[in-house]
Amino acid sequence: MVGLHLLWLPILLSSVFVFILSSIIHMFTPWHKSDYGKMPDQDKVMDALRPFNIPPGEYMVPCPSSREDMRSPEFTEKRKKGPVFMMTVWPGGVTGMTKNLVLWFLYSIVVGVFAGYVAGRALPIGAPYLHVFRFAGATAFLGYTLALWQASIWFNRPWLTTFKATVDGLIYGLVTAGTFGWLWPQ
Repeated sequence: MVGLHLLWLPILLSSVFVFILSSIIHMFTPWHKSDYGKMPDQDKVMDALRPFNIPPGEYMVPCPSSREDMRSPEFTEKRKKGPVFMMTVWPGGVTGMTKNLVLWFLYSIVVGVFAGYVAGRALPIGAPYLHVFRFAGATAFLGYTLALWQASIWFNRPWLTTFKATVDGLIYGLVTAGTFGWLWPQ
């Protein structure tokens, strides 16, 4: 077994590598350009919603107030009539990416900690590169991807978007695996 205190360097360095790589993928390639479509007549939709001053949060429309309400003819009619949607409302105004980037980096550290924990419990000091690569990579891949599939299963997120995010997670997992294999304690 290898303690997490011996894996601080691969945890941090893999997080830096994933952060840089994800920035390149999202800012300098067209890979995710088609993830979100433009709403028809978006200006009219925004003008129509603005008077409601909807606070930031997640919303479902129509949203039943109970299970009984969900089964009611009135609720069924609302769904038939449409539109039916889920939406995330963000705060208005100019927004920066600093908070999101900091949280993404911290998330990458958490994934690295779990990758190190699993590999460290499964492997000894001096384990071969490919053994470390396998355990750290599989764990990192799981951390970066599998929860994303729920959005396609339950919330109708396009499967192509989820597939692209899964490919991203595979790349991040491979980078994490390579970093751990390279810096595994000898």
